[in-house]
Amino acid sequence: MRILANENFPGLSVQELRRLGHDVLWVRTAMPGARDDAILACAQTEERLLVTLDKDFGELAFGMRLPASCGIVLFRMKMTDARAAAINMAKVLNSRSDWNGNFAVVEDDRIRMRPITTSILTLIT
Repeated sequence: MRILANENFPGLSVQELRRLGHDVLWVRTAMPGARDDAILACAQTEERLLVTLDKDFGELAFGMRLPASCGIVLFRMKMTDARAAAINMAKVLNSRSDWNGNFAVVEDDRIRMRPITTSILTLIT
């Protein structure tokens, strides 16, 4: 899986995903300090699933209707143990293949998914 991990995404989680064979680009090292809209554009251009702890990406995808067919996964899990959190995050990402085109919120006990769609009005204005 091609993944763009936001700057706030835990380093141990990035390492775990890479260990499992995923192609992970980490904003913290590849484009530190980048604005959220630039991060989303990068994920879209490079066809990478965006993983984050930042709720602002929901506003970009739904409120501002920026293209996000790459998919966005917002993790809202408890992370008291960094190593266990890294393993759990990787398990969640490996558990599905339908992330693209969706905004997902991952909590400790559930995953909520909502399709990201761009209305025809947005496309012509």
